[in-house]
Amino acid sequence: MDETRLVHIVDDEEAIRRSTRFMLTTTGYAVECWESGTAFLKEVRHAAPGCILLDVRMPEMDGLQVQQQLNERGVTMPVIILTGHGDISTAVQAMKAGAVDFIEKPFEKAALLSAIETAHARLDRQADEAGRGAEAQVMMAKLTGREREVLEGLARGLPNKTIAYDLDISSRTVEVHRANLMTKLGVRSLSEALRIAFAAGLG
Repeated sequence: MDETRLVHIVDDEEAIRRSTRFMLTTTGYAVECWESGTAFLKEVRHAAPGCILLDVRMPEMDGLQVQQQLNERGVTMPVIILTGHGDISTAVQAMKAGAVDFIEKPFEKAALLSAIETAHARLDRQADEAGRGAEAQVMMAKLTGREREVLEGLARGLPNKTIAYDLDISSRTVEVHRANLMTKLGVRSLSEALRIAFAAGLG
């Protein structure tokens, strides 16, 4: 177990926070506890990345409101919803808003650990995608403004003629830019060039 795996427990019940913290720390996770959604939201910008165990029924703000706030603020930490109430519509709402899983209290250790593993796998994928995005941005920086415009057109699925018309240049010039940008990106096929373009946020 990687010691740096972090779980944020957001629950207003101290007994739940204490027992869940004990279960997770003895399994090898790092744990941070928050007594309310508002307390967590106040500090979330500075919180270390991990997965979030989020209780549904809390005073001030319930778990779904906290989840909505996290989404609106662009916080991408994966969320696992905890509830003591067999409320299926809440589960559906939480999953639609991007929750990894939905677990009813009292939960089984195996079910919770499985959900946390899934959440951390999602976190790893996000880190990989961020790394690929940063790499793609570095490669894109090699292109001239015009080559970038041609690649943007290709990423939008436009044919050479349309790109030429939009940029007020000839189709032949588009082909030259296209050949140059592929050389600079070190790719042999259009699909490889598009992968880099999409990773860099074009299209």
